[in-house]
Amino acid sequence: MKKILLAAAALCIAAPAMAQMNPAPTIAPAPTPDEMKMPRPARAHGIPVALAIEGAVEANRVCLGNTYKTTAMITDSAGVPIVMIANDGAAAITQRIAMSKAQAVLKYHMTSGEVANKAKTDSALAAEIKANPQIETARQGAIPIMAGGQMVGIFAVSGAPGGDKDEVCARAGLAKIQDRVQ
Repeated sequence: MKKILLAAAALCIAAPAMAQMNPAPTIAPAPTPDEMKMPRPARAHGIPVALAIEGAVEANRVCLGNTYKTTAMITDSAGVPIVMIANDGAAAITQRIAMSKAQAVLKYHMTSGEVANKAKTDSALAAEIKANPQIETARQGAIPIMAGGQMVGIFAVSGAPGGDKDEVCARAGLAKIQDRVQ
């Protein structure tokens, strides 16, 4: 009887932890039945998927060379992901952080690091960021992808110990593909 009580107690303790093993959805919840009935327009202008994969792989390679297990995300010009690649062992939350960095670039038309720096001295901007559920905290690590003076996408990296290191990896990934971005 004592063994049964101990096993039951262990299950009661483990159940909440097991429920938290599957993190919240990375990007968005599944579409509702009403959304499934709506027209499905093509994604916004962005770089080709093969180029996005090449850039993301390079960014993660550079970060992994410094022992950082990161997620690299490239979006189209509307902030919709084209590709997201996580290094083996990268924390699941890095995917959501990369998306929040990309959303900061999309909204403010500057690098996410510039947004973070500006928010340090602009309390109104800091409050606006905090109130935005897609950003909440400004972090360095995402840069616009430019072609012909237009933003055609966003390159975000998360998982290094500091956004400055994430941005180095994003810039390395973008440098590998920039000459082929149109």
